[in-house]
Formats: sequence, structure tokens, C-alpha cells
Amino acid sequence: MNPNTSSSAPTSQQDANLEANQRLSRFRVILSHTSHPGNIGSAARAMKTMGLTRLYLVNPKEFPSEVAVSLASNAHDLLDNAVVVGSMAEALAGTTLQVAMTARRRELAQPLQTPRQLVPELIAEAQHGGEIALVFGTEMSGLTIDELQLCNRRVTIPTNPDYSSLNLAQAVQVLCYELRASLLDDVSYLEEQRTLASHEYIELFYQHLEETLTTIGFLRPKAPKRLMPRLRRMYQRIGLEQEEVDILRGILRATLEFDRKKTSTDDQ
Repeated sequence: MNPNTSSSAPTSQQDANLEANQRLSRFRVILSHTSHPGNIGSAARAMKTMGLTRLYLVNPKEFPSEVAVSLASNAHDLLDNAVVVGSMAEALAGTTLQVAMTARRRELAQPLQTPRQLVPELIAEAQHGGEIALVFGTEMSGLTIDELQLCNRRVTIPTNPDYSSLNLAQAVQVLCYELRASLLDDVSYLEEQRTLASHEYIELFYQHLEETLTTIGFLRPKAPKRLMPRLRRMYQRIGLEQEEVDILRGILRATLEFDRKKTSTDDQ
């Protein structure tokens, strides 16, 4: 294996992750008048898993809160750095795009879009240095009319029309996921790096296999037909790793040992 190949992949992944997080640093998540502190913690956790870190809270009913910290898991740093303000106008200060999450079925000044439809525009704005606010209302009633009017984009999650209930953290997770997936959807770094067995290593295995099959009588040397070529093709399709070859040869050794013990017992 080329040592340069194994070291370059993680570096490339780290660079891509850093770039994605830099784009996502232009986004802030705003939770308005959240009534249950657990939803604040769960939303923080949803944000951090997708690389968003800026949390704004408009008049939360209870914050700081141990419940929020508990449900945030290891995202308590987002809670520590959360910006608590007294009005939506304060939370939106400095933003260039304000995205209101809503499911209201009525005439709106702005058309409704799904997260996937809207995300390209949001990412482009972030790339050009804009500040984007993702705005979520209360658990029970969502955003008020006045809050909606402060936002210049509307987004809704296309749920099952027969059951469209999403809690606050789920809604935050969906929108944050769509943002991250548009920037970085490569998960190849999670795949195990395989170490394939060398040609000579596998040839020793084939030799060991043939000897074992002959010893136990499965392979007839005088009439082998096409057994070994077929076995070769089968293992070649698999692409054996070195550790797998070691396992198979261990099985072969155990097979011969078992055969010797059986023969010794039969002779007594």
C-alpha cells in the first residue's frame, strides 16, 4: 500500500469538514419563546451533529437549565455560548436572510419552500459573506404573524399529510442536515481501510488448502477435476484480506489436527 495514499484521505476529509464548518458558521439558529428547556438542549445537540454552533434564544421560559444540559449531551458548549435576547428583532440583527420554519396553511407574503429547495440559496449567501438566520417558533403554535413578517424566506418540511407532527428539535435537525448534506455528503471516511493479502500470501493459502483437502480425502489427486480452479475463482471474487487468509489457514490447521486426533482414536 502506498503510505501517501492512506495519509492523504484523512487530510482531504479534514479539509472538507473544515470548509463545510466555515460555511455553516454563517448560520444562526433562533428559537423563539421555547417553553420546555429540554427542547433547547435537544436542538443544540441536533445543531452540533451537523456542524452548526450559533444558538440564539428569544425569551425562553426556562434557561439556563439542567434539563437542557442533560438533553444536549456533549453539545453543552452551544448552551454555554447561547445568546439570549428579549425580542426577535434583536436576534435577527445583522442577518441578510431570515428563514422562518412554518407549516401555516394560509396566504403568505413569501412562497413556501422545502429545505432542499431553499438550501442552495442559503449556502450561496453564506459563501458571499451573508448571515443567515434559521428561525423556529414555540412548540405549540410556531411563529407569530409578527415574527413571520420579520423573515424574508419561508420553509416547511414535507411531512406525511395524515400525520405531520414534528417536535422542535426534529425540525431543527432536518434543516441543519439539509445544509450539511449540500456541503459534504461523503461518508467514505467511515469505511474500514482494507489490507488485501499479497499474491504470494494467497498462493501459500491455496497450497495449504489443497494439501488439507487431499489429506481429508475431499480432493482426489488422481482425479482433481476442476475443484482447485473453482475454489481459486471463488476466493478471487472475494478479494481476501491478510487477516482473512490467516483465519482460513487457522481453520485448515484445526481441520488437520482434528483429523489426526480422530485417526489416532480409531487406531486404538
